[in-house]
Amino acid sequence: MGTTVEKTTKKPEDKKRVLSKKEILEILDELEKLYPDAKCELDYNSPFELLIAVILSAQCTDKRVNIITKQLFQNHNTADKILKLNAQQLGEIIKSCGFYRVKSQNILKTCEIIVSEHGGKVPRTMDKLVNLYGVGRKTANVILSNVYGQQAIAVDTHVFRVSNRIGIVKAKNVLDTEKQLMKNIPQNMWSRSHHLLIFHGRRVCSARKPKCSFCTLNDLCMYF
Repeated sequence: MGTTVEKTTKKPEDKKRVLSKKEILEILDELEKLYPDAKCELDYNSPFELLIAVILSAQCTDKRVNIITKQLFQNHNTADKILKLNAQQLGEIIKSCGFYRVKSQNILKTCEIIVSEHGGKVPRTMDKLVNLYGVGRKTANVILSNVYGQQAIAVDTHVFRVSNRIGIVKAKNVLDTEKQLMKNIPQNMWSRSHHLLIFHGRRVCSARKPKCSFCTLNDLCMYF
């Protein structure tokens, strides 16, 4: 994809439109070329470990979460084992992730539900996942997609920002963004698109200073 001024000049009304499905596929194809290794960057060895890691990742980087979980999961990698800790003990381990008091309470309550209602296993459905403490649609979709092989689009801050900037969707909130992404992207590409959009958001389309000048998507991007 080129970056010439002639191709990127857009009329004011273009800023309001959503890309066509053909253009969206072109975007995703280019992202695939840029990030063939795109994947979940949280370290985990089980559905439970990923669940805890995603809960911890709220307002925290994956890099920091991986440091925390490396220590936590040495001796507490199941719901039963985490429940041997109290909120203060758990909080000391996860303290550097931010909002650790709330996260400690949510993790302990979630572990109680997993043990008492699900036999120690992480649920496989959206309805049951979002009934866990600290788990919303984004976290549930990460679990369904990464460990249970279901097609899902988890809308985090990167997916929300990048998909709206480029013009894949035009939405004011996370839920509408998810719905529009599911409509505008073929279902067999939902999970893959999630990772591609995150990688682009972290590496090029950053929140404060997006690197538009050398982004290979700028001949289609509505923001550029």
